Amino acid sequence: MNYQFQLTLYTIGHSNQRADELLAALHAFAISTVVDVRSVPFSQYTPHFNRDALESALTAAGIGYAFAGNHLGGRPADPTCYRNGAIPDPGADFLSLVDYDEVATRPWFQRGLARLLEIANGGPTAMLCSEEDPLRCHRHHLIAQALLARGIPVGHIRRGGVLEPATPRATQLSLLP
Repeated sequence: MNYQFQLTLYTIGHSNQRADELLAALHAFAISTVVDVRSVPFSQYTPHFNRDALESALTAAGIGYAFAGNHLGGRPADPTCYRNGAIPDPGADFLSLVDYDEVATRPWFQRGLARLLEIANGGPTAMLCSEEDPLRCHRHHLIAQALLARGIPVGHIRRGGVLEPATPRATQLSLLP
């Protein structure tokens, strides 16, 4: 028999919630691996979500951890990925300054996306960033758009366990290389 499995990837933003709340949401969707897509996996306000602390908490909860912020992060190190051609200051509004359609064409992003799909083939996977609202985060405007363009559904896990399907951006250019 030939079985076909439909991949579904999830996103989640840790925001300022407690670690046990995040873990409960991940368990509710049977997430086996969290892929951290933060360019800077550090939180001044919620230190329990700093990279090492998060990885330890996930491991203790039976959830795998992978870091992909260097390939899938929302703050690329390449100034040509910004609308004004310069890397902004850390406090800038990256969401409005990054040219996500340009980022999606880069080989390093494509490698990160391929690795994400390899991980997702092993079980339910959630991409994690800090922003709770996916519409205010690169995980929706960049990563989810690239996946949707490939026919892969993405669900945004929101606070309280609500699942919202990702939808294509109206102004999206083709994200396929």
